[in-house]
Amino acid sequence: MKIILPEYDKAQVLVVGDVMLDRYWHGPTVRISPEAPVPVVKVEQIEERPGGAANVALNVAALGGKVNLIGLVGSDEAADILVKSLKSVHVTTDFVRVPNFPTITKLRVLSRHQQLLRLDFEEGFEGIDSTEILEKMHGSLTHQQSVVILSDYNKGTLADVQKMIQLAKKFNSLVLVDPKGSDFEKYRGATLLTPNFGEFEAVVGKCHSDKELVERGLALIKKLDLDALLVTRSEHGMTLLREGQEPLHLPTQAQEVYDVTGAGDTVISVLASSLAAGSSFEQSCALANAAAGVVVGKIGTSAVNTIELANAVYSLQEIGFGVLSEEQLKLAVQLAQHRGEKVVMTNGCFDILHAGHVSYLNTAREQGDRLIVAVNSDQSVRGLKGEGRPVNSVDRRMAVLAGLAAVDWVIEFTEGTPQRLIAEILPDLLVKGGDYHPEEIAGGKEVIANGGEVRVLQFEEGCSTSEIIKTIRNNP
Repeated sequence: MKIILPEYDKAQVLVVGDVMLDRYWHGPTVRISPEAPVPVVKVEQIEERPGGAANVALNVAALGGKVNLIGLVGSDEAADILVKSLKSVHVTTDFVRVPNFPTITKLRVLSRHQQLLRLDFEEGFEGIDSTEILEKMHGSLTHQQSVVILSDYNKGTLADVQKMIQLAKKFNSLVLVDPKGSDFEKYRGATLLTPNFGEFEAVVGKCHSDKELVERGLALIKKLDLDALLVTRSEHGMTLLREGQEPLHLPTQAQEVYDVTGAGDTVISVLASSLAAGSSFEQSCALANAAAGVVVGKIGTSAVNTIELANAVYSLQEIGFGVLSEEQLKLAVQLAQHRGEKVVMTNGCFDILHAGHVSYLNTAREQGDRLIVAVNSDQSVRGLKGEGRPVNSVDRRMAVLAGLAAVDWVIEFTEGTPQRLIAEILPDLLVKGGDYHPEEIAGGKEVIANGGEVRVLQFEEGCSTSEIIKTIRNNP
């Protein structure tokens, strides 16, 4: 399955759940305490990050999506830190502040990239009236959030989760739930649940094979009136189940696992963002699986950005260089741009490759990091140059171009001009040789409208395919 990153800036996601503040104290450990057989950590660095549902929202924002976060916090400094931190990354917060309750805070002490101790500061929000949360949800859903994430850490925010699911469904929103506990009945009617394997087995019983997992998962989908179930399986990847469809087993992409903290948050946030941006369930789960492989290689709760996700996704797909199809080229360009590389594109007939062409292409390549050459089809060349041309077929012309060090990707276009192709690819820079004005160059308007640039480069004088052909014909 080819995986394509969607346009995450089109995603609108509402996150409702248990909000937390994660604190990290880092420092070296060089001795054992004389008071007790425990290491002494000299704290040199303090970090404060959004955790729980706040980390889910942070992950959505890191991909470029628009996200609104609703949750319960205390009237304290920790809540103020969360609001400030989330605002700085463009997460809209709509918290319900509860007097006389602390904002849930988890303090982790780390040394040499290892977690030594965790301290939890919480009382939980069980028994708190959910009316205000539901009102805030209603207000947010009227702004057309297409996907709702309910992030349950069993701290009380989702006490009325069934009412929340039904409210979201009234607005035709997809409802994704990261569940907790062994009572999944309360999530009835949700679009999709994302339990880990332990949580799944706590509900359906021990699964000794993939066959058992699939059978019991499908039975759970039917029982709870779900559309889908995504079971995350640690080193075994994840499995997507839907009634009437073949199960989708995705192997893990993690290379090294340093810390699984927040991995579930990453999975559901990437899944929701991808769905909200228009991806299918299969594509969205594959993207979530790739993101999970990235985040477990980091310490603590962490967000995955589009560049990291693109590298994780496309490193598994053999795109390569040389002559590509349009689909392959789109993937290659997307990956290059996500890596921060500048993509240059040019086009021409390149019938008989000569020194002028080589000089021009070298100059074009110097304008950026990658060079695409779009080549006129044989029929297109005949339309431009007349009968008898091209001398070399398009396959031969592309093969020669692909062999040049300056050229990364070669593609054929069959229309009279490459305008449609350029509008699909949208390079960072479009170049053309000759005496054109930038606004006259096919595809130039689309590139400029996308924030790119158009430049005119000069051919090397005294070099011409037509003159070469004329010379050959005059000297048989």
